[in-house]
Amino acid sequence: MDAFDLRILARLQEDASLPLAELAEAVGLSPSPCWRRVQKLDEAGYIKRRVALLDRDKLKAGVTVFIAVRTARHSMEWLERFHSAVQDLPEIVDFYRMSGEIDYLLKAYVSDIAAYDALYKKLISRIDLSDVTSMFAMEELKSTTMIPLGFVET
Repeated sequence: MDAFDLRILARLQEDASLPLAELAEAVGLSPSPCWRRVQKLDEAGYIKRRVALLDRDKLKAGVTVFIAVRTARHSMEWLERFHSAVQDLPEIVDFYRMSGEIDYLLKAYVSDIAAYDALYKKLISRIDLSDVTSMFAMEELKSTTMIPLGFVET
């Protein structure tokens, strides 16, 4: 991994649909070497996938809700059941096991409170939860899909 690779990854994070010629020019390479580097980064797993970021408001999914879960159950079996219960709920976009007072944190996108209530009912019908706290985002001040690249040594 060198400075060219980092510049390629940075540009692809900003816009993965850039034509190769534009990407190459932006990072200071000619198209062929740039393409080879992109292929190597892809094959090495640095690039997991290329996606389109959609406008949640236009798609009626503009409400962000964070769901904090505490449980009295701490077994692999329960965790696997919880994981399975969440997997096919498209509203839940992030799912984390946490340290501290909260055991799990989920992030969901819904259209309104009624849609969240339906999601909540689906979730609790699939698994027992001891304590659930929902927090609705009032305003999104920063949201990015970009991974900071400053930790990589070149």
